[in-house]
Amino acid sequence: MKRIEVKLSLPVVAPLLDVIKGLAVDLEKSLAAPGIPAESDHEFQTAWTEELIAAQNAEVRLLLGLFNDEFFADGVIAFDEENAEPIVRACSALRLRLRFGPLASVVDEQLEGGKVEIDRLDEPERKGFMCYLFLATIQELIIQHLDSSIIGS
Repeated sequence: MKRIEVKLSLPVVAPLLDVIKGLAVDLEKSLAAPGIPAESDHEFQTAWTEELIAAQNAEVRLLLGLFNDEFFADGVIAFDEENAEPIVRACSALRLRLRFGPLASVVDEQLEGGKVEIDRLDEPERKGFMCYLFLATIQELIIQHLDSSIIGS
């Protein structure tokens, strides 16, 4: 089984985990990206939404599970064939929540191009931006270093 391990700086990552945990609580009852067709019936919408929220929350919990006692002892997280795809999806959900929450005032081109003037951001935006970059980096590591067949491509 292909596996990558990443050593992270605890002082850098710990504040970002606080942001991620707050986003996880925020996502417990709503989808990061609602997209159920409005013309579908209410019962269908409710059932589909509940199922999607449950899957989203399980994936976010899997991501957060990487940052356990072992992580705080050695600073290492690991990605493999079993957790790669759900972690990529969890990162996407969290990044979407950041995009439409703390980073709502940042223009898409600046955010995706990395041209954000961090000095001009207030504290919640700054933490949100750093978390956004952290989650994007996790996604990139998985995509670059694990076989593309693992993530369904």
